[in-house]
Amino acid sequence: MSDWGQDDYDDPDTAEGGDEMSGEEPELYYESVDEFVREYLRHVYKRRIDGCHRCWAGQWWRYDEAVIRLEALWRAWEHLRQDPATGMSIWFRDHADHHMPALMDPDGPFAGATDGEENTCKKGEPLPYVAPPEGVFVDVREHTTAGSRRL
Repeated sequence: MSDWGQDDYDDPDTAEGGDEMSGEEPELYYESVDEFVREYLRHVYKRRIDGCHRCWAGQWWRYDEAVIRLEALWRAWEHLRQDPATGMSIWFRDHADHHMPALMDPDGPFAGATDGEENTCKKGEPLPYVAPPEGVFVDVREHTTAGSRRL
């Protein structure tokens, strides 16, 4: 006899053919933190950025703290997207809703990025974005092997 529900729900980490059992890591959806910010984060985490109540730098990649926090957000998203039940809820609650206010705080890493169109946006618009110089962020998928990939 098994515990309630055990027969109804398989653990995806131990199910035959799952990524854990095969030793394969899931393919990254985004190639880099830059692609994650450009294609996803700035479009789903829309806020009015006025340089007073919230700050954001279009050239976010110039700020070490921002790069570290955004890389953490990306890696957590890549991992949690694999959980179709609560992954995105957990990602917002535990990751985005923790790091984004710290990044956009007027005393945060973007405190000096308060002027110009590249650092401001209206409510409902994507967060400002300026492309980094070529080569700053490489395609992580091309520079890792299946055995060394980490999410």
